[in-house]
Amino acid sequence: MFRSVRRALLYPALTLGLGLVVTPFGWAVLSSFKHEPEIRRDPPTFLPEAPTLAGYRELFERLDLLPVFANSVITAVVIVAANLLFCSMVAYALTKLPFRAARLVFALIMAQMMVPPIVLMIPQFVVVANLGLVDTLLGIVLPYLVTPLGVFLMRQFMAEIPDELVHAARIDGAGEFRIFFRIVLPLCKPAMATLTLVTFLAAWNNFLWPAVVAQSHDRYTLPVALAIFSNQEATHYGMLLAGAVVVVAPIVAIFLVLQRFFVEGIASTGIK
Repeated sequence: MFRSVRRALLYPALTLGLGLVVTPFGWAVLSSFKHEPEIRRDPPTFLPEAPTLAGYRELFERLDLLPVFANSVITAVVIVAANLLFCSMVAYALTKLPFRAARLVFALIMAQMMVPPIVLMIPQFVVVANLGLVDTLLGIVLPYLVTPLGVFLMRQFMAEIPDELVHAARIDGAGEFRIFFRIVLPLCKPAMATLTLVTFLAAWNNFLWPAVVAQSHDRYTLPVALAIFSNQEATHYGMLLAGAVVVVAPIVAIFLVLQRFFVEGIASTGIK
């Protein structure tokens, strides 16, 4: 009896919570297709009376959005690919190539997670400047090619893979690279999907570091360009909402594709 009552109350509560979360985002998406006077109307409308793409056209024309969007895509893809490869390699070494300092190395990696990113920004900028990478896409992605969180995620998952699989492959004559790429990585799809989503979200929304390193419009990423544009065009709500939709849409699309693996990865790696 109590369980049925709890379930009857649970679904309305979840529906209400979902509505509170989705409604502002839905209004922003729909309002990006409205004319400027309709957006400013009081009381506001939810559905556009005369849908238009004027906000998106102005955004792409006045902001020169395609090169900026391409910069964001390139940096995010490179950071995600590098983390998938390098974090997996570090995790494989920590779990399947045991050595005396493995625990110490892992403790040092975890300790770095406690350091605020803003503290590392000046040393990172000095390194990037000395390498001559200021105002380059390589300078933007360099500090994020390997992340402690990525190592933690992959290490926690690989620790659950039976060592007997690796030992059997070694007995059959397989080298470490073949074991890593042909046996271990295919078993890590849930963790890799989780790492892909988390890393892409951080790279795509990263604002402060690209704003410091990128010093010309040709190297701006999407958050930086939109922040500068919003300061100049603060009263053009249609364009600003269109820009918000352009920023959020890739994240939503990737989550919808990877959500099944993401939930499985979260459950198996122990992230709370």
